[in-house]
Amino acid sequence: MRNSLKALSGCSAICVRGLGGLGRWFWSQWDELRHAAAVIGTVIQICVQPRYWVRPARVAFVRQVLVTGVEPLWFVGAVAAFVGISVVVQLTFWAGETGQSQLLGPLLVVVVARELGPVLINLIVIVRSGSTMVAELGLLKINGEVRTLEAQGQDPFRQLVLPRVLGMAVSTLCLAVVFIFTAFATGYWFAAWMGIGNRDLLLFANTVSGAIQPKDVFNILAKSLLPALFAGASCCLGGLKVSGTFAEIPPATQRAITRSIAGLFSISAVVSLLTYL
Repeated sequence: MRNSLKALSGCSAICVRGLGGLGRWFWSQWDELRHAAAVIGTVIQICVQPRYWVRPARVAFVRQVLVTGVEPLWFVGAVAAFVGISVVVQLTFWAGETGQSQLLGPLLVVVVARELGPVLINLIVIVRSGSTMVAELGLLKINGEVRTLEAQGQDPFRQLVLPRVLGMAVSTLCLAVVFIFTAFATGYWFAAWMGIGNRDLLLFANTVSGAIQPKDVFNILAKSLLPALFAGASCCLGGLKVSGTFAEIPPATQRAITRSIAGLFSISAVVSLLTYL
């Protein structure tokens, strides 16, 4: 009887510790979400006010757009070409084989424009630029440059966070548009070369454009911009929370990338539910 009571009390202690750990993890994630939402709201509020765009902020914004939106163009084009050859061609082939050519446009819009485009581009941007952002801001924090800006009376948020978050969002949207058009064009030309489907370019363009509805445009904009804003805010927060040694940068980068990817899929799912259900 005594042994049974000891075993029961041990199990209860383990359960209590487990629940306590789960609660601490939940509240820490909730705090991160609140902080990211606050950063996004502040960025949206002050980005439309020209007086906040001082020269260092403009330079940082242009640099972020070049790094995030221009340098990976070749890789985005290669991924879009692969998607065009593998997805667009298959949809064109099977729509013709089943005699459902009228469904080709809606299928292409749903699969490529609405889902694959924004999600793949956000993944590329998060993995490629998000980690760099965390490491860069972490180094600035460790080297004391953030404190130097504060000592000079300058706002680190306007010069470090605002241009990076906004630059990531703008670059993601532009890359998503490039991805969608490249995938459609590559898929059409490859299908025409293989003799699959209709070779009339204008007919293909009309089929795709006619299937796009206003809610599709909203869906593409939301799935491109919102996850990018969240990822930019999470990466900036992760970098600025680094303090002490350089060894803190890799764990901070891992946490920020994990949160950003989780936010990408969560936001995409919520946008789809709100738009189409």
